[in-house]
Amino acid sequence: MANTSARMLRLLSLLQTHRYWPGSELADRLEVSPRTLRRDVDRLRELGYPVGASRGVAGGYQLKAGAAVPPLLLDDEEAVAIAVGLRTAAAGAVAGFEETSVRALAKVIQLLPPRLRRRIDALQAVTSPGALGGGPVLDAGVLTTIAMATRGEERLRFDYSPRDGALNRRHVEPHRLVPLGRKWYLLAWDLDRADWRNFRVDRIAAPTLTGARFRPREIPGGDPVAWLRSRIRAIPNRYDVSVLVQASPSTIRGMVGHWGDCEEVRDGVCRLRMNVDDLGWPTLVLGVLGAPFTIESPPELRERARAAAENLLRETTL
Repeated sequence: MANTSARMLRLLSLLQTHRYWPGSELADRLEVSPRTLRRDVDRLRELGYPVGASRGVAGGYQLKAGAAVPPLLLDDEEAVAIAVGLRTAAAGAVAGFEETSVRALAKVIQLLPPRLRRRIDALQAVTSPGALGGGPVLDAGVLTTIAMATRGEERLRFDYSPRDGALNRRHVEPHRLVPLGRKWYLLAWDLDRADWRNFRVDRIAAPTLTGARFRPREIPGGDPVAWLRSRIRAIPNRYDVSVLVQASPSTIRGMVGHWGDCEEVRDGVCRLRMNVDDLGWPTLVLGVLGAPFTIESPPELRERARAAAENLLRETTL
């Protein structure tokens, strides 16, 4: 790697993914000599990154925890992503992050050039993270521990409560965190079951880093999101929803996405079908669409929609 700056960023990225790197392996990854590696490590130390070293045949390098955060090197896309993510966390999507996210967001925004501030404002203006809310609020400690294990390729243990409520202990190799719909999922290789599994993050408790590293496996099909969607579609849900809606197919599909099917039964009327475990989502969709509708099934959805409408009317008269 001839470009010194690019090599330094690559070195820093590698050090952040493992607690300890053998020197020979790190030099091979960077395609440099051990002498060049030592010089690059010294440059990182000059920038404020606390890189520890051990000598000998099994010597290597480790990025230590510092008393202060060294300067961050971000490109434009990363800076925008951080600011948008902080705004989402500040809105209360993750419990315990609201106040901290607001403080961090203020510091990040101050450091951004005007062109990036305009991009963030424009993006925020056309997105509404809370418009389709109602999903479970996540525990900040749980989410960050899972993220650390996933990024560091470290095996993880946690307690899990599946749909039947039977708490059990799981031992996994975490692969990817995926936000889908109104929920977060962990995709992982389950060591006890020797197979891929997905876990809802809001049902995970007491995650513990084991210190054992693993070599990441290839998820079936290579696309984590596509794999997760196929697994979720295969889960039998509690309610089969069918609603006639006086709206165009494009309007309805724009709201429900892949979470429902829509077919035009006559001019200006479509049948919306959804298979859900909770009626909160279809009730919210019908309310946001703002179009006349007739609920065909299930009867419980009629009661849910009626109760929601009565509650809205009651609130407007207060």
